[in-house]
Amino acid sequence: MLVICPGSFDPVHNGHLEIIARAASLFDEVVVGVAHNHSKKYLFSLQERVQLVTDSLAELGIEGVGVEIIPTGVLLAEYAAQRGASALVKGLRSGTDYGYEAPMASMNRHLSKVETVFLAGEDRYGGVSSTIIREVASLGGDVRPFVPQVVAHALAQRH
Repeated sequence: MLVICPGSFDPVHNGHLEIIARAASLFDEVVVGVAHNHSKKYLFSLQERVQLVTDSLAELGIEGVGVEIIPTGVLLAEYAAQRGASALVKGLRSGTDYGYEAPMASMNRHLSKVETVFLAGEDRYGGVSSTIIREVASLGGDVRPFVPQVVAHALAQRH
């Protein structure tokens, strides 16, 4: 069974990787879909984000997981259907995440019959987000406990 773990991953952090690793233990094939939205401003380019995800998975020894770019201008539900995905896998940190993700899951199911599987994130990553990681790193804070080494290095080079 093929599933897709979608996200912008700007940057990928340990909370993302924990969900990806758990998905890999549950499903036959996992694709990490790195999305790009032209209306968003990213710290890392699409190619850099794909490489950081690829390198982070390798650094953590998470094998059998593919990394692909989700084409811009294509609905995630359509992309999942084109790939033959059985489900999308999303991590939830809180009820706020559920409130944001549930309507999208319903719409994706309506558009393409693709289900969304929610995995509750580990408590230790409950407050971790890419936005917070970027902000702390930009102010010189130590984000190493929350990101793979390759991401910490990339953030240090950027700031």
